Amino acid sequence: MATDSWAQAVDEQEAAAESVNIKLDNTKDKAAQSLLNKLIRNNLVNTTNQVEVLQKDPNSPLYSVKSFEELRLPQNLIAQSQSGTGKTAAFVLAMLSHVDPNNKYPQCLCVSPTYELALQTGKVIEQMGKYYPEVKLVYAIRGNKLQRGMKLQEHIVIGTPGTMLDWCSKFKFIDPKKIKVFVLDEADVMIATQGHQDQSIRIQRMLPKSCQMLLFSATFEESVWNFAQRIVPDPNIIKLKREEETLDTIKQYYVLCNCKEEKFQALCNIYGAITIAQAMIFCHTRKTAGWLAGELSREGHQVALLSGEMQVEQRAAVIERFRDGKEKVLVTTNVCARGIDVEQVSVVINFDLPVDKDGNPDNETYLHRIGRTGRFGKRGLAINMVDSKMSMNILHRIQEHFNKKIEKLDTDDLDEIEKIAS
Repeated sequence: MATDSWAQAVDEQEAAAESVNIKLDNTKDKAAQSLLNKLIRNNLVNTTNQVEVLQKDPNSPLYSVKSFEELRLPQNLIAQSQSGTGKTAAFVLAMLSHVDPNNKYPQCLCVSPTYELALQTGKVIEQMGKYYPEVKLVYAIRGNKLQRGMKLQEHIVIGTPGTMLDWCSKFKFIDPKKIKVFVLDEADVMIATQGHQDQSIRIQRMLPKSCQMLLFSATFEESVWNFAQRIVPDPNIIKLKREEETLDTIKQYYVLCNCKEEKFQALCNIYGAITIAQAMIFCHTRKTAGWLAGELSREGHQVALLSGEMQVEQRAAVIERFRDGKEKVLVTTNVCARGIDVEQVSVVINFDLPVDKDGNPDNETYLHRIGRTGRFGKRGLAINMVDSKMSMNILHRIQEHFNKKIEKLDTDDLDEIEKIAS
């Protein structure tokens, strides 16, 4: 028993260290997650969220808009959008429609928080610009060195805040007074990076009052709102009405275990008793996720592992393989798996319950995790592994928060396991 307690203490220390790492990497992770979403979503997403238009003029064509595809973006705009809603295409159209190709100077600026995100947006501009070949694009990103004293002749400039600011003020490659459209993309990622917020505001202050300002963000915490309102004067505002995510279509269970080996045995029993199309298994640390993926592979399962140290492109490749059904089990830490929607996922397993950096239940993450299985009009199944008094307490608090009973499951009883699948 003393050995078990010591092992549990070591696991808790590792989990605490992982939480600290996640916090330190949060800025990088936000940018990486946004890029990951762009890489894995090659079609418009279907969303049940309603659009809420907040603006003063009911006669405006924006008043009845229901998607970014419908936008003509004629005015200043602050807009909330998830990846895959047509946002980039909307603001690229706005820029292309304002460019006069006969004027050989920059007329539109688009600021992204990272080099990689700027390149992704640039790809969209290049694809859509095929039908408007007179319009030229240049990247204001690290490594793109220009000769001092030169003036840009390209019409659209896309880049990161620091380089864009230097090109406008220090090197004067761009005359900001001639800019017609200013786009600030991924505002929530932008403000998480020290310096980007001030640089973006300094760029905006150089622009003429007639310049159209467009700001986009996936989330709108108070800090993002405050930043947005400093950037965009007299805006139209488009927000997603957040529908209440429901647990009504998801059956929830918990399994009592004493250690990770018992959790793994319970998992094997579940797989031996019911047919699982595809499953997502969440672990708290990279170490546990790596161990579990190895154990499942040795049992003959086709396993994909999403790990925090992977490059974004590697993560995207793993997700694509899972989505295509090449692997049936995806083992991941929470930090790597946001935004993944796979229709065939029938079971979500919390190998470790989600907790915040202070060790309290992370209810939003719990909902986000298990909500992946009750989608697309199907019934879902969520199984939680409980291995200590602390995790039992977390489970009870999650249960109270959602006011939904989580039933106990005996994984040594095959008949009982078979019933949960019916």
